Amino acid sequence: MPSSVVAGFFYDPLSRILTVKYVSGTLYDYLDVPEEEYEKMKAAFSKGTFLNQSIKGKYAFKKRTAGKSGSSKA
Repeated sequence: MPSSVVAGFFYDPLSRILTVKYVSGTLYDYLDVPEEEYEKMKAAFSKGTFLNQSIKGKYAFKKRTAGKSGSSKA
């Protein structure tokens, strides 16, 4: 099901960073996320609901600034 909040997401298992691209185009890196959480997000019917219930508020994050590239892509 297409999300009205999440445009895409990517997980880097080496750094344990979950990068989320919102439909607005903004990128956030959620830090030290276990791979199991990424797998659960992939399987979730609603990516936005899963993000709000299981990721936001539980993991530190960094908002990516425009033009800044990182090791993760969404």
